[in-house]
Amino acid sequence: MNLSGRRGLATTVVACAVAAAVVLFAATRSWQTVVTVQPAPLPPLKVDRTGTEIAPWLTALAVVGLAGAGALLATRAAARLAVGVLLVVAGAGVVVASLVTLDEHVRVAWPLVCALGGLVVLAAGVVTVRSGRSWPGMGARYERTSAPARRQHAQTDMWDALDRGEDPTRGDRPE
Repeated sequence: MNLSGRRGLATTVVACAVAAAVVLFAATRSWQTVVTVQPAPLPPLKVDRTGTEIAPWLTALAVVGLAGAGALLATRAAARLAVGVLLVVAGAGVVVASLVTLDEHVRVAWPLVCALGGLVVLAAGVVTVRSGRSWPGMGARYERTSAPARRQHAQTDMWDALDRGEDPTRGDRPE
């Protein structure tokens, strides 16, 4: 599959964003039920623990993945390479954080879903590092130019003239 050009950028951004959203969803599901025995006649106390309670950094890493997906659209060249490296680190962190929790008597499904989402974020980062330089940047309409600054300065001059009691629309015409 060719991941250069706009199609590669769009595919990578969508895959990264969806995978990060899946990690956020899976991390908020119940991963473990803790049963505490209480003295009779009280019934046992059952408490469900979510993935974010077991591994609190999962949500932070997923948010980094979501932000990275957006940053891929807004960056170019070296900055996009840095975003790709950040996505690799965040994806690897999600995978490690998910798999480390498996020894704590958790339900296996949600940690594996998180790990899969982390792998996709990691893959998006690798694709960005390898192909990101061939992707287009945002259009020129988003670039800052000096023309609006001059226009803003002219508007400020008009308001300053009004403050001084002068008519800015009069120009060089005689009275």
